[in-house]
Amino acid sequence: MPNDADLGNWPSVAPLFDLLEKELIACASSADLESWVVRSGELFAALDEESTRRYIAMTCHTDNADAEKAYLEFVEGMEPEIKSRQFQLAKIYVEHACRADLPSERYAVFDRDMAVTVELFREENVPLETEESKLGQQYQKLSGSLTVTFRGEEKTLVQMGRYLEETDRDTREEAWKLVSERRLQEREKFEDLFDQMLTLRRKMAANAGFKNYRDYTFRRLGRFDYTPEDCERFHTAVEREVVPAVAELQARRREQLGLETLRPWDLSVDPLNRSPLRPFEKVDQMVERTQRIFDHLDAELAGGFRRMQELKLLDLDNRKGKAPGGYQSTLNEARLPFIFMNSVGLQRDVETMLHEAGHAFHALATAEEDVYPYRHAPMEFCEVASMSMELLGNEFLEEFYAPAEADRARRVHLEGILSVFTWIATVDAFQHWIYTHPDHDRAGRSAAWMDLMNRFGAGVDWSGFESSRENLWHRQLHIFLCPFYYIEYGIAQLGALQVWANSRHDRAKAMRDYKASLALGGSRPLPDLFVAAGCRFQFDAEIFKPLVELVKNELNRLN
Repeated sequence: MPNDADLGNWPSVAPLFDLLEKELIACASSADLESWVVRSGELFAALDEESTRRYIAMTCHTDNADAEKAYLEFVEGMEPEIKSRQFQLAKIYVEHACRADLPSERYAVFDRDMAVTVELFREENVPLETEESKLGQQYQKLSGSLTVTFRGEEKTLVQMGRYLEETDRDTREEAWKLVSERRLQEREKFEDLFDQMLTLRRKMAANAGFKNYRDYTFRRLGRFDYTPEDCERFHTAVEREVVPAVAELQARRREQLGLETLRPWDLSVDPLNRSPLRPFEKVDQMVERTQRIFDHLDAELAGGFRRMQELKLLDLDNRKGKAPGGYQSTLNEARLPFIFMNSVGLQRDVETMLHEAGHAFHALATAEEDVYPYRHAPMEFCEVASMSMELLGNEFLEEFYAPAEADRARRVHLEGILSVFTWIATVDAFQHWIYTHPDHDRAGRSAAWMDLMNRFGAGVDWSGFESSRENLWHRQLHIFLCPFYYIEYGIAQLGALQVWANSRHDRAKAMRDYKASLALGGSRPLPDLFVAAGCRFQFDAEIFKPLVELVKNELNRLN
């Protein structure tokens, strides 16, 4: 890679693809081909980092016109060209005479993924994918722009989350209604964006020869190890094993609060009406206390987090104009992780910090991997890295709280795990419905969502706010930005609970297995990665039942 390469300018980049194509055709042995795989990864990593840096700048400042322009210029001017040339290289690779001579164990996953790239690529889909990315940026911009005026002060919707933990019920209700009404004001915009995305996605699937976008996406995402039917088994297991447990928690909450019914604004307050957990006031405090957790947990991981601080790879505070949510993204040429989140001083921020740090540790663990695609594990396992870190890090929450409050925070987290299973099942089942009912309209979509809310919801009275419930899915960015990427969280949570269960028997071994599995990156099939972490790759009622019991028993102990 030349040091002065302009990675945002296609005429500057095209000759590098020309060189790679020439070298690939000239490979005369499997050793030559292996060397080419490594060399090609240098270009792909550099281009990926250029895209990532622009995305980070855009999400950190959605109201910055220059950042938005730079991101869209890459999406429109570079990505179509890159995809086309990467396909050409993949096609030559798949047809190469030396491909069969590569070491099978080392290159099986790489080989499989390249074959799928060739199988699915359609030139006519490239402009459709570009348009989809632009619509996703519009969703981010719209979501990040939403604010309300609460008692005389402008607040982002993320900042309003603090008030849902207040012991004064009138305050909670006022805050919840204000946010809900603000979202509803934009519902037609959200619906319009999604309908445009839906049209593009149907065309992409049809162009690739698939009867629906779901089947196309399962193939495109490389879901070689499970099927749509397995996802439906996950939904059924959640309905059977988790929904009753959540209903019990909600009934207990209602009794403790002394209410006839639980309303949407009663779900985050402490059920004993204690003051909200406030783990920190300033972002620097959160970082310092998180560092101490990692110091307790593992010296290597602690060193990685300290290095991120030194290199200023954290943007953690919430502010107007910042995109919602949180993510970890890897700067692939530098082989360094970056963490983005919106912290406002809630316990949820601590969980998010631990979660994204788990992703960062995954990126650091694979930094020495020379086969570029292997630096990234399948998302189902990436989330094991992050969700396990939430549970492992929670063992040291006394860095944020007094002992009694630390137990309270642990309880909040474990209750959240059970609740999020029901939300994951709802979101995933909704996407299955959307993309297997191609002729649906908005009314049908809303009805399907409400059916799923009734199937997986438990114990909350939404009367009078049916419209808010009907449009609740607008807040789930995955549905808009990365369709079908959500079941991964559920599959991974099952893995993380197993890592946590293992740590309660032998913490040292569980940590060794955890780090060893992270270091494998994406070089092994998904079930093998789970086994390396000491887990079973399974997500039916058989695996759910003992893990739900483990969580319930721990909750009883914390009571």
